[in-house]
Amino acid sequence: MAGIRASLRKLLSLTGKKNAEVSVLLVGDKAMRSLNRQYRGKDRTTDVLSFPLREGRFIRIQPHVLGDIVLSLPAAARQAKAAGEPYHVEIERLLVHGYLHLLGYDHERGSAEADRMVSRERRLLKALQQ
Repeated sequence: MAGIRASLRKLLSLTGKKNAEVSVLLVGDKAMRSLNRQYRGKDRTTDVLSFPLREGRFIRIQPHVLGDIVLSLPAAARQAKAAGEPYHVEIERLLVHGYLHLLGYDHERGSAEADRMVSRERRLLKALQQ
């Protein structure tokens, strides 16, 4: 998906991380459910998971590597259909959401952090669509 690569490059540039690395894995529901169960203890599929590598005591080993984003293509398709949005728009939204988690944003820390993340997500999505 060349669109994901282009969007990610633009995201890196917009956030001042032009030389950083992020990997993106595209999976189905079965793989996503397995990852969600293994890493979050939630036995269900989800739309996006992020695995930041800029945390903990090993942060200095490869500081340019931000982490991994896992996108569920079937979940994206379902959500796009439910929202009446094009599939690529939902993929981009999930990519931005996952990317923000790599940067340390976490909507599960409380409503103030959730509002901050949603605001940043909207601004980045708008910038990507220009």
